[in-house]
Amino acid sequence: MNAREILTYSLQLLENGDARAWCDLFHEDGVLEFPYAPPGWNTRFEGREVIWTHMRKFPEHLQVNFTEVSFYDTNDPDLAIGEFHGDGVAKVTGGALKQDYISVIKSRDGKIVLYRDFWNPLRHLEALGGVEAAAKIVQGD
Repeated sequence: MNAREILTYSLQLLENGDARAWCDLFHEDGVLEFPYAPPGWNTRFEGREVIWTHMRKFPEHLQVNFTEVSFYDTNDPDLAIGEFHGDGVAKVTGGALKQDYISVIKSRDGKIVLYRDFWNPLRHLEALGGVEAAAKIVQGD
């Protein structure tokens, strides 16, 4: 798979709640970055198993559907820049999540080496019940 195909497939896996398969898209030494994560949250996760530790409870926290997926053309099949919208619900609080994303994916040999995910942390915090509640939900596991 090239980077664009990987990003498309990764969204399907998250919609289906398959966090393990999503993490398996990463190279063993892959990196996941959230440059706009809320204060006090990790912004960088290095290594597939570290990423799995972070993402393993995603299906318990959020149900999301992605729409309006579009890509910016690049001359490099191992680079994808995608924009998409997510509508979902925070399962713990019942709060609605409406989020717009820009993701940059770099791949090598069909695996993600870098996934840089840009999103608005305020929308996640609102859906999860505020800063303190969200920290307990996301980082307290």
